[in-house]
Amino acid sequence: MNGSTLKANTEKKNGPLRAVLFDVDGTLADTERDGHRPAFNAAFSELGLGWDWDVELYGELLAITGGKERIRHFMEKHAPDELGRQELDSWIASLHKIKTRHYVNMLENGKIPLRPGVARLIRNLRDENIKIAIATTTTPENVTSLLKSTLGEESPGWFDVIGAGDIVPGKKPEPDIYHWVLEQLGLPASQCIAMEDSENGIRAALAAGLDTVVTVNAYTRPQNFDGAALVLSDLGEPTQPFELLKGRAGINGINGWVDADLLRKLKE
Repeated sequence: MNGSTLKANTEKKNGPLRAVLFDVDGTLADTERDGHRPAFNAAFSELGLGWDWDVELYGELLAITGGKERIRHFMEKHAPDELGRQELDSWIASLHKIKTRHYVNMLENGKIPLRPGVARLIRNLRDENIKIAIATTTTPENVTSLLKSTLGEESPGWFDVIGAGDIVPGKKPEPDIYHWVLEQLGLPASQCIAMEDSENGIRAALAAGLDTVVTVNAYTRPQNFDGAALVLSDLGEPTQPFELLKGRAGINGINGWVDADLLRKLKE
């Protein structure tokens, strides 16, 4: 990305809402505790490693973004003797592939549903001709498997851009993935909103100049979301309104669920 494109993407001018950029893990679905964590453990068991990431430990490891990076960090802190393996990077990558196989199997068996309001909002944005994109550090295979298992086989094609995996060097909280997605969309950050669930995620989005809506989960609820336009329990449904945790409670017309109209109001 050249300097002029970066400048355009990070300018903070009010503009019409033209795209919404979704994080995946923890934002579209509660994938971390009951998806990725047991998939990692299944991979460890398959290789006879004797490692176990319980709920508390995995919460700590989530401070490290990226599955392969998380494995290496765990080894440095809890299994330093394993760092002497030959071709360590390749071994970690192969371990991560085994974990992804277990995770995708869980998705294909319908064990990981979307969070409240996600499917409704995605369909609403499409009806309103607002572009939708993915900006995540999880693997492309994880993204497409989640979308297909929850929204249907054709759903990955609904997204104008899917930015995932190792296509950029810096993982969140670095803004690289957001810069890449904005460049592919051909839109400035001022005309887009990011949907995130974690402190690392909002730091990445804000660094890219994006207004950001946060929907917390059990792991991320205590984190720092300074700078968020809204912090919510979830995206809400007409029959199950969200809990407003932080933000502009006085937005005219706020009704307890996130839709295109509410997101447009955030850009005013």
